[in-house]
Amino acid sequence: MLRKITYILLSLYAILILYTIIGRYFGQGYQPIFTPLLTLLAFIFAILHASQFMGWRRASVLLGTTFSISLLFECVGVATGFVYGPYHYTEKLGIKFLNLVPLLIPITWFMMSYPAFVIAVQILKPRQKIWVWRLAVATVGALVMTAWDLAMDPLMVAGGHWIWEVQGGYFGIPVQNFWGWWLTVFVSFSVFLWLINLTPGFLDPARSQGKLFIQLAVLSYAITGFSTVITNFQAGLTGPGLVGLFSMGPWIIYTWITEENNG
Repeated sequence: MLRKITYILLSLYAILILYTIIGRYFGQGYQPIFTPLLTLLAFIFAILHASQFMGWRRASVLLGTTFSISLLFECVGVATGFVYGPYHYTEKLGIKFLNLVPLLIPITWFMMSYPAFVIAVQILKPRQKIWVWRLAVATVGALVMTAWDLAMDPLMVAGGHWIWEVQGGYFGIPVQNFWGWWLTVFVSFSVFLWLINLTPGFLDPARSQGKLFIQLAVLSYAITGFSTVITNFQAGLTGPGLVGLFSMGPWIIYTWITEENNG
């Protein structure tokens, strides 16, 4: 039953994203309600998938570390400009925590951090030294997550969701922002891996869920990523769209090929 709900959520997520893309193509304006709705759908999918991929306890710890660390880094970033560069959120994303960061933001961090974690685990072979494997998972997972922001950030700025207070070198965004993204996810994953003492052996029972089910997380990353790229093109942001395509695409393709070879 839980697996069926997981499939349904991802299908609904994909259908609604397709609806928004087609709507823009025919000149229909983007409805703001889709931002929280799509985010929550992908977030719930990630929680349910994680619970089946690694168990509820591990999934809860990953959610807790990602949510709390991303919220902490974001609050420090908005208040000081230290982590990502000087920026602030507008009112478009809803209620803000401490009047700094919309509560939707840490939900979004987990929504995409989780599939990034799955991708990293899938492509990194177990190593004799467990600490090396954990370091590699945190490093690669953070890179996979940051690849999405290369397309997403310029789009959200263009939509007025947050404002950079400086003119940065990457389509108006400070390059520091992407270092901050990588650092946020790297710290989140590192703390998670340390807290639960995770080893590559956790994959063995998860594989009984089936190769296709595991790849659903990769598919969720692909759906979100490529929809962001397409929306960039629709909005006239060709540069960020192309960067996003070539930064996310190789991770998705390589993960799929690796899993096929392992299967």
